[in-house]
Amino acid sequence: MYDTCIFDLYGTLVDIRTDENKKELWDRLALFYAFYGADYTSDELHQAYDCLTEKMSAGKGGIRKDSHEAYPEIRIEEVFEALFQEKGIDADEALVRHAGQFFRILSMEYLKLYDGTEEMLSALKSSGKKIYLLSNAQKIFTEYEMNALGITPYFDGIFISSEHGCKKPDVRFFEKLIHTYGIDIRRAVMIGNDGVCDIEGAKNAGLATLYVRTEISPKEDIPDADHVLDKMDTKRMTKILLS
Repeated sequence: MYDTCIFDLYGTLVDIRTDENKKELWDRLALFYAFYGADYTSDELHQAYDCLTEKMSAGKGGIRKDSHEAYPEIRIEEVFEALFQEKGIDADEALVRHAGQFFRILSMEYLKLYDGTEEMLSALKSSGKKIYLLSNAQKIFTEYEMNALGITPYFDGIFISSEHGCKKPDVRFFEKLIHTYGIDIRRAVMIGNDGVCDIEGAKNAGLATLYVRTEISPKEDIPDADHVLDKMDTKRMTKILLS
């Protein structure tokens, strides 16, 4: 039925838990910034990060439905760069990236593939399916996490929202992927764990949908998807996608 499988990442292929409000995180990140001459207290750094993130998001239109871009996306490295600049430090690209990744690692409780994920991707690949990723995420986090988990080679194309200025459920994000790779939407399916971002967005783009409810799915009613799994089951998912 499907020649092309388009996957969400977090909550669909990858199980992740982060906590960005841990005091230990901000204590250690403040020390990291101090190493390079940007002196913050942990509370000052946390407040500056929140302020910059909110300001940059608002500058892109927020999530107002009447805005030109209803679902904008920022590049999080701009926040970490601005944190250096506010203390008069001109940080190069590598330092900014390392600051962001250090933040991510400090925030992470765990990062792992769902059981059977790699076997599923391998089976789809072996059957000749095209496999793409469409993720609301930050490249400086996601690209490296996928490499660490060993799943990058399975994908024929990877679209991360921070690199495209918009995110799911914005139909333009789906259409960018579709047009870039010449995907036949009549034979393509979107697989995700979010009823609005993944399922409604994909349906608006003309794609079939497979919804899987996981522990990090939004609190929502079961969406009107073509296929529904009430819990993570990669064997059942593989059977659907190969049928």
